[in-house]
Amino acid sequence: MTGIPWLLHGLLVLSCLISDASAIYTPLREYAGNTFFDNWAYYGNVDNTTWGNVTFVDKDAATQKKLTYVNDAGNAVVKVDDLTTIAPAQLVNRDTIRLTSLHSYGVGTLILIDAVHIPYGCSVWPSFWTYGIEQEWPLAGEIDIIEGINGMENNQVALHALGGCLKAEVPGQQTGVTIEGDCSKPQGCLVAETKPNSFGMGFAKAGGGVFALQMEESGIYSWFWSRPDIPANVQNGQFSSQSIDTSRWGIPSAGYPSSRCNITQFFPPQNLVLLTTLCGVWAGNPSIYQQTCKTPTNSCVADNIIGPGDKFATAYWEIRYIRTYTNNNATSQSPSDSTSKGPSVITKTVTVSATVQDTAATSNGAHAQRHKPLGMLWILYCLVFFWR
Repeated sequence: MTGIPWLLHGLLVLSCLISDASAIYTPLREYAGNTFFDNWAYYGNVDNTTWGNVTFVDKDAATQKKLTYVNDAGNAVVKVDDLTTIAPAQLVNRDTIRLTSLHSYGVGTLILIDAVHIPYGCSVWPSFWTYGIEQEWPLAGEIDIIEGINGMENNQVALHALGGCLKAEVPGQQTGVTIEGDCSKPQGCLVAETKPNSFGMGFAKAGGGVFALQMEESGIYSWFWSRPDIPANVQNGQFSSQSIDTSRWGIPSAGYPSSRCNITQFFPPQNLVLLTTLCGVWAGNPSIYQQTCKTPTNSCVADNIIGPGDKFATAYWEIRYIRTYTNNNATSQSPSDSTSKGPSVITKTVTVSATVQDTAATSNGAHAQRHKPLGMLWILYCLVFFWR
């Protein structure tokens, strides 16, 4: 080791090992089958966050109206009321669901959701996201894993944080297209998915797919795979006995390296949120609504909320599972530490971006590379240095 002190050599070798350790995740918790709804809080209030034209019902009402249940396939169904007819004179909200997990998940966590169907249709605004429940938004951040509206065909991923969190653009670190790089803007630092069938009718016709979110000090990364493209290490094995190696997944759809955003500072442990709202300030914005929806009066509320509920026949989630994993360094909280807060605390930012058009995906060859900032070149260097 000429010219390099043994201590420095040891530190370099240790850093090599640590750089790869966060790629391996072990099972932590699964929401699936008959116990899917056991560890969620039902909101039980009107949508006072995105000002959608809905009432998020409580668990008793959801069960009675069969808005949440497990179907014959063993999948969790979370739906908008599609049976009630609302007369114009009533001016009432339509019932739907908002669920918040009783557990929170921090740095060192991997989250997977396998969905067969995501709500879609004019006025429909589904999202699966996270936020730091212990503080008023946006003090503890927000991560949008799945979100879209109306007739959109592509999912959008976003981070929301206080000023000082920016999206670093590193060539070859994501396949999606960055729309906004400042995470403190109303739409957050926004990335549009470019892979086909990530949202809407296309997602349903393809049999759904899997979305993954990795939270590490080195960055936050998100993947999407349509049903035919799900990696073998996600498809195979039982949850309780299967570790996940994310280094085999290739480049993510959205990458947020920590070089311009301190992940541990801006994103303390996050609770999961699954919901569907209707119209509101994004899906119901007249200029945005009319981009993908052509209805008799071009009014989101008048042409959708009012009248028979059969317009919402496709406004439901069907979920095979939500799984969480840890690299054993994760920060999280148990239900006793992380309980459902009242309406004044549970908030969500308003997404104001317009519908994103399809864009060409990046070179397929890039998908074979490792997504982490240190990458395969660093690992190769570590091996060469260690054995010299």
